[in-house]
Amino acid sequence: MAGAFGDFGTLTEAFMAAAVDPSRWDAAMDAAAKATGSFGAVLLPVRGRTPSVPTSQSMLPTMGAYVRGEWAHKDERYRSLPVFMHRGVSCEFDFTTPEAMARSPFYQELLRPQGLEWFAAVKVGGNRDVWGLSLQRSPAQGPFSPQELDSLAALSRRLTCAAELARAFGFARMEAALDAFESSHSAVAMIDRLGDVVRLNRCAEHLLGPDLQIVRRRIVSWSRDATAALDRALHDLIWRRSAESLRPPVVLPRQSGRPIVAYPSRLSNAVREGFMLVHGFVVFADLDARPALLDADLMRVFGLTAAEARLADRLLREESLDAAAESLGVSHWTARNQLKNIYLKTDTHSQGQFIALIARLGRPRPVGA
Repeated sequence: MAGAFGDFGTLTEAFMAAAVDPSRWDAAMDAAAKATGSFGAVLLPVRGRTPSVPTSQSMLPTMGAYVRGEWAHKDERYRSLPVFMHRGVSCEFDFTTPEAMARSPFYQELLRPQGLEWFAAVKVGGNRDVWGLSLQRSPAQGPFSPQELDSLAALSRRLTCAAELARAFGFARMEAALDAFESSHSAVAMIDRLGDVVRLNRCAEHLLGPDLQIVRRRIVSWSRDATAALDRALHDLIWRRSAESLRPPVVLPRQSGRPIVAYPSRLSNAVREGFMLVHGFVVFADLDARPALLDADLMRVFGLTAAEARLADRLLREESLDAAAESLGVSHWTARNQLKNIYLKTDTHSQGQFIALIARLGRPRPVGA
């Protein structure tokens, strides 16, 4: 329900609370509507589109019609962007007239049936990531006055502080997630709402080369077909409103050797809303990487001696017994006896069985280890 225009202190507090807890962005939109004497409010990205945006309760039916009718591609209000970017606020009178609105399909087919007509867009954020707080009013409420627009331009600067706070918290969460993936030796790329790469962890950086690259912030395989398949998977991941957060894997072939398999996954809606940097991630499984436990783990898990663990490590590299013995500087008979002990302690009977066992128990060793 609309309130009196000008309670910007409560509105700013709601934005700050949402910056810390992203699940509260919808509540911040309710506060925005009330503080600006509006019917409802929506927070929309200026660059790119996304199906999940903070929305006041009153605007849910309108946003449903907006998405179903693909009005994002026919939204005349984007014509006010030059004024919006320069002044920090814009409205209908920056690009159209009441007479033109009466003939506009956008106003007459989308907004009128929803009981809406007037709007003001408040600039929030800066640099590359700018959002618009779209405030909606009914015909009875009337357009925003020049004095109200001046106040909203000043509000733009206050809300940008909340946007920067949200991005800072988002960056901290992303770094924590990257550290968690790194500690498990998992290669991962964090992606934004456009499918662009925000950050890679070190394991993922080691995979980059002739077969896999980051080009203009996009994940690119040497195979055009594989790149196109991954682009489609990321688009579906971000845009489909299904409950599934994990898409089928995409195979990224190498020019020689086993492929890399990409597993796209998205974050929950609550985490993705607002000014979050990351909307999803791609985990890479390198099929050429050797699944293995570290030597100390082999000793701890299976009770191997240090010498047996060193031999086991060579076997996991798929070296022959003779090659392993030579590289370790021991005789064939010493290596043979150690191998018998390894099989006995791991309850395996061949090198293949032993490798398969470690593949189930082990963790991917960082590339280049």
